[in-house]
Amino acid sequence: MPDISHHRGPPPATDPATLRPAAVRRHDLLAAITAGAAQFRAQPLLSAGFAAVFTVLGALMFILLEAAGIAPVSLSLAGGFMLVGPALLAGFFALSDRLRHNEKATLGDIARGFRRMPRGGWVMSFVCVLIFLIWITDAGILYGFMVGREPVGFMRLLRFEETVAGYVFYSAIMGAVLAFILFAVSAFSIPLLYDRRARLVPAVVASVRAVFGRFGVVLSWAVLLAAVIMVSALLLPLLLITLPVMAYASREFYLRVYPPNTPPPPR
Repeated sequence: MPDISHHRGPPPATDPATLRPAAVRRHDLLAAITAGAAQFRAQPLLSAGFAAVFTVLGALMFILLEAAGIAPVSLSLAGGFMLVGPALLAGFFALSDRLRHNEKATLGDIARGFRRMPRGGWVMSFVCVLIFLIWITDAGILYGFMVGREPVGFMRLLRFEETVAGYVFYSAIMGAVLAFILFAVSAFSIPLLYDRRARLVPAVVASVRAVFGRFGVVLSWAVLLAAVIMVSALLLPLLLITLPVMAYASREFYLRVYPPNTPPPPR
């Protein structure tokens, strides 16, 4: 695998026809997480500060759900965070590109990360948000059918009654299908677009190719990512650490799947 440790900034534009996923293994998952943790330790306050924005928003949503008496929907929101996660990555990508080279990152890098995201990246982000809204709407309808209008707060949610358990089970199945579809099309397309290595359609094709071409490893990454983020979304203070660590790790894992400056495959 080409050395990626000295890669600075976006790699040069690549012919989409040459984008072939590298032969990653399960040890690459551990390496990616280790790198993500190291980047977090390099500037924990800035990393956690950026993550705090989403942590506070999550806390406000949980407060509203408790006030409305629909606490079980918080489980759907925690799972739905995986759907909108790709839309948040540009800022973390910019920080990661600094931290991977032992450079000091600033708040300005976060803003520059979002500014440098091309139009195709924002299209994919819009799709992520749209699917999240569809998911939450469907979860709300399912909640109405299975739980009804009876108020359910967080204390009652902890008792995990049969109707609530049924809602959680079926909503989890429904959300997992949407999450996998969105993961397949966005996991690698958004970083490829951010780095300007491909346009929208070729980037999506390359992302799907990587997911199904390296299915076992990439699925393991998706399950690990989902588990960490969902648990952290329910235990919100954890998100201050796990969100930046996993965002940085995602950047590292992408660079292992699609290493920069990879020569075209032989014809």
